[in-house]
Amino acid sequence: MNESQSWDSSPVPSVVVEVNNLKKSFDEVEVLKDISTTISKGEVVCVIGPSGSGKSTLLRCVNMLEQPTDGKVLIEGEDVTDPDCDIDRVRSRVGMVFQQFNLFSHLTVLDNCTIAQRTVLKRSAAEARAKAEDTLARVGLEGREKAYPAQLSGGQQQRVAIARALSMDPDLMLFDEPTSALDPELVGDVLAVMRRLANEGMTMMVVTHEMAFAREVADRVLFMDGGFVVEQGPPEQVIAEPQHERTRTFLQRVLDPTHVEPEQ
Repeated sequence: MNESQSWDSSPVPSVVVEVNNLKKSFDEVEVLKDISTTISKGEVVCVIGPSGSGKSTLLRCVNMLEQPTDGKVLIEGEDVTDPDCDIDRVRSRVGMVFQQFNLFSHLTVLDNCTIAQRTVLKRSAAEARAKAEDTLARVGLEGREKAYPAQLSGGQQQRVAIARALSMDPDLMLFDEPTSALDPELVGDVLAVMRRLANEGMTMMVVTHEMAFAREVADRVLFMDGGFVVEQGPPEQVIAEPQHERTRTFLQRVLDPTHVEPEQ
């Protein structure tokens, strides 16, 4: 038994993401203010909160798409904020799904899902194709390998983006509001794919406004506001019985858009 197998067999869940005292400023604006949290192997963490609360910035700092101003981020024990860290090697184990799909418009669906496999993982064309076909089938897009992104609906494009990330066999998946750019009738298919991933044990960090998804799928919910994690815990606590007044106000507005705050 190798070391990783020995670690995985431990009754204590292994930590995939560790965020310690993370801060991020853009010029004079402090967007993240001393964030600390961990995500264990197989855990699904949903990050909720109002626009501008720092949710997407936190996610981008985890993957080092934004350079933190202070603090540390460790992925599988490796400090990605260390200047000597080979961030490209670490990123090869982290799948990222964006709001706007970010597919290569001039490449077919199949080529979108094989190019990183061949260039980063150095898989052969046959290996990359087999993996891409498998992941496309997992997201319900078998038979669309020759299509170009412009020939697909937004929901299909987002599922290609998920398949592309899965083709790299990631240990961690990061989702940055993956349904926010979709028409309402297309949201369900993307969320269904994410539910299946959660059921398969994928470690996931999801920035989302989909409260029903967070309530059903998340092991833990982080509510952010003003650059802080105001409240965190299981969804039945944070969403159903929030302890903090700011969390309650946010959820009232999201879950009941007709709710009107009483005048002070």
